[in-house]
Amino acid sequence: MRRNPDAWPVRVGVGFVRACAVAAVALAVPAVWAAAVALGIRWGAGNPWSWLAPLVLVCVGTLGLSRPVCRAVRLLVARWTGTAIPAGYRRAGPVTQLSTGHWWNGFGYERTRRDALMDQRWRVRWGDPAVPRDLRFVLVLPFTAGAVAAVPAAGVAAALYGLGRSGGAGWLAGVLGVAVAVASAPYAWRPLAPVAVRLLRPSAAMALAERVAELTAQRADTTLAQAAEIRRIERDLHDGAQARLVSLGLSLATAEKLLETRPEQARALLREARGGAAASLAELRELVRGISPPVLTERGLVDAVRALALDIPLDVTVTADAPLRLDPPIESALYFGVAELLANTVKHARATRARVRFLPAGEDRPGVVVEVADDGRGGLDERPGGGLDGLRRRLAVFDGTLEADGPPGGPTRVRMAVPCESS
Repeated sequence: MRRNPDAWPVRVGVGFVRACAVAAVALAVPAVWAAAVALGIRWGAGNPWSWLAPLVLVCVGTLGLSRPVCRAVRLLVARWTGTAIPAGYRRAGPVTQLSTGHWWNGFGYERTRRDALMDQRWRVRWGDPAVPRDLRFVLVLPFTAGAVAAVPAAGVAAALYGLGRSGGAGWLAGVLGVAVAVASAPYAWRPLAPVAVRLLRPSAAMALAERVAELTAQRADTTLAQAAEIRRIERDLHDGAQARLVSLGLSLATAEKLLETRPEQARALLREARGGAAASLAELRELVRGISPPVLTERGLVDAVRALALDIPLDVTVTADAPLRLDPPIESALYFGVAELLANTVKHARATRARVRFLPAGEDRPGVVVEVADDGRGGLDERPGGGLDGLRRRLAVFDGTLEADGPPGGPTRVRMAVPCESS
């Protein structure tokens, strides 16, 4: 029998568990404070030097627990409410070795890579503007959402204490404790979300710095992709059409010399030259199609993908609610993304059918979503620097995202979403 999530007993039970989890996270830092105070009292409250070690314990414990507590709060809020709170932590840059043998970590030079990484880790951690924000949050949390979340547990403790005592007063305290716990359990954990959103979200300066870093990385990726594409075009021209055109020129020159003395050989060379010219033209058309397919420019993204599907040795279904006309760079990125995903399906998925769907991103956010799915064996390999990672970086140039789901055994589904206007 399936339980109704809106039933009051279910809400009480779920709320009590969540409230206890919030209270445990929120009171972790005050627990360190209480332990330090108890240690100072034990060592002698009258001796001022006895409070030195507890003070160090308070500082170290608060600093050490600030980031784990904030991460736990973000995880709970995202899991319970679906609200994602960006962390906004500063990311460490690459550590590179120079020609002098020293290592540069973005802040200074070190003799070894280990020293460079350690120095970078400390500088990034304690120079991060998010550190004061996390400290402020762990100082405020116990007295706001933590105090409210502790009410159901306090009610249960009061009920156990009252029921353990004899007399009418004990029974009255027990009943009141149970009533307070039951009445507050469904709501006691809810203040966590607004407090976390208000205090844990990155500031405008932090968000701007993160956006600048993201745009810098995207620009570097775009530059590398353009350089790789130029090298591919040069290689294809050099190995294909250029070699054929050189051979064509030699054949024509030889035919010109043999035209009067050996006309039959000259005609044979001209026939070969005509075939070479046709092959060169076909290679040039294929190269142009790989740069910017004419069907994409003439008929749009959906029809271009339909034409692409005809050349795939699979049963590929392409569906769209309406014709799409997007900006040419976005159409090109999505077209080659679909082409790469279908090529991977043919090479690795062992699939018999594939489906490409064009969907709207949503009413509140204009854009397009392209979903590529197959019935293959699954087991996606999302390693850094792989095909999916490169495709994700190319979509990030347009603020697009890529979500891949391919469990072992299949099926596989990849969604590419790009915010844009469709005409």
